[in-house]
Amino acid sequence: MEYITKDFVKTLIKPREQETNKNHYGRVLAICGCMGYTGAAYFASQAAVKTGSGVVTLAVPNTIYPILASKLNEPVIRPITCDTSGKFCLNSFDELYELASHADCVLIGCGLGRSDELDLLVHKLVLSLSCPIVLDADGINAFSGHIDLLSKSNAQIVLTPHYGEFKRLSVLEPTIQNAIKFCQQTNTTVLLKSHRTNVLNASKCHFQNTTGNAGMAKGGSGDVLSGIILSLIGQGLSPFDAACVGAWLHGAAGDISAKQFGQYSMTPSDILNNIWAVMLDIVGC
Repeated sequence: MEYITKDFVKTLIKPREQETNKNHYGRVLAICGCMGYTGAAYFASQAAVKTGSGVVTLAVPNTIYPILASKLNEPVIRPITCDTSGKFCLNSFDELYELASHADCVLIGCGLGRSDELDLLVHKLVLSLSCPIVLDADGINAFSGHIDLLSKSNAQIVLTPHYGEFKRLSVLEPTIQNAIKFCQQTNTTVLLKSHRTNVLNASKCHFQNTTGNAGMAKGGSGDVLSGIILSLIGQGLSPFDAACVGAWLHGAAGDISAKQFGQYSMTPSDILNNIWAVMLDIVGC
């Protein structure tokens, strides 16, 4: 096991070159949200913006488009065909695939909700895309009982489960040994969220994060983390490195938030709004 530290992060996050434009910093797509879960889509897409992505596109069911359009300025928001319950469905596939075909990385899962048809849509997307994919929350849950499909994808996949999601997905206890076994079985990278988050892959690489605190145990925090990882992959980091760096940045922003507001009262919005301070500390500009 190795530790993810500030010095480690500094080897991978560098100051920007002056002669660059938005196309140098990645075009990423977040497929998130459903009726009642607009916050997850907000946190994930805005975290990608704050982490430095050149262009962030947020695809949401058309029923919640007006809500997100009124809350977000920087992400490009695309309303997508959905079912009567306000969730993506198989009829959403062509629109989502078209958007994903122009992306350097795709996030699937934050606030998606659950349905049998939605699970099939997630399977179809993961098996059809070739760019890196981050699976979180209901994007992970969609593969419960179907983990064999993950190894059939041509994409590099990062999964970000907490202990409960990992156990549902793998039917294994959430231990380091079992997480490595899962990575080898599916050829994926796993960021196993806990007090000290662990990042593992099929090559038995095992890195443990050194930042974060109990005040981050609130709904929405994981959506911020997923958006950070999405952005870092889109900017050129490998999925494994992006998961490691993302865990550290997320935890460091959480630690600043805890000092400002205390662990009880800090919020995922505070973590989101402190990404800038962590990035400034790392790159100095």
